[in-house]
Amino acid sequence: MPEAKHYTAAAEPKGAYALPAEFDGTVAQGALYHAVRAFRNNQRQGNASTKTRAEVSGGNQKPWKQKGTGRARQGSTRAVQWVGGGVAHGPRPRSYTTPLNRKVRQLARRSAFNQRAAEGAIHVIEDLTFETPKTQLLHGLLEKLGLREHNVLVLTAGHKPNVYLSGRNLDGVAVQRYEDAAAYDVLWARAIVIEERALGGHHVDGSEAKAKKATTRQKRVTKASGKVAKKAATKATKKTRTTTKATKQVAKKKATKPSKKKGR
Repeated sequence: MPEAKHYTAAAEPKGAYALPAEFDGTVAQGALYHAVRAFRNNQRQGNASTKTRAEVSGGNQKPWKQKGTGRARQGSTRAVQWVGGGVAHGPRPRSYTTPLNRKVRQLARRSAFNQRAAEGAIHVIEDLTFETPKTQLLHGLLEKLGLREHNVLVLTAGHKPNVYLSGRNLDGVAVQRYEDAAAYDVLWARAIVIEERALGGHHVDGSEAKAKKATTRQKRVTKASGKVAKKAATKATKKTRTTTKATKQVAKKKATKPSKKKGR
């Protein structure tokens, strides 16, 4: 189970924090691509517009007669080759909305969190409670955590207006509920601060860490012993096969050797 850095409400190091089952280490790059693409497409307004020759003003009569002038024939001064004329095949207002399957969106969100957890960019804090909106409080908290040099995403347990208003004026800081964080938001942030109550994991104390370390060591010893035993068994089997093959060859040679007849 992956772990994250754990801090008190005053940003004092507390140890490690075991992340919940949602952090299973799976990173689906394809789902992340589709989630980011859909998010960015949905931010586009699609307001670009041009006028065709039918929409611009003027040009209701021929600029000169069809023949006899020596010049190319023209039917209107609003044609696309004239200055002030219409635009051929220009952009028109359109919608860039890109739908995304619910399961793909959930997989992308989980993959983004797993990627940041693997990078050690997740920081779990005990509680985020501000009595009044104060930008200086959140700024000082992030400075104690050493995160003011990064894009920081602060995820709270539930709606906390004071925390949101405290981070609204900070450059490179976004505050929102843990449930509302999308894959794009997680990938945008280089560091993530999550309130403990929003995750549902548990603190890892010293005894648990030692037990986990001992279990890992025992697994390694067992795996090494299994490799040695397998190697010895393979060697013995190979030796037995060689002996059996040699015995068969000797028996076959004796069977094919002609017997000597006694003279009269």
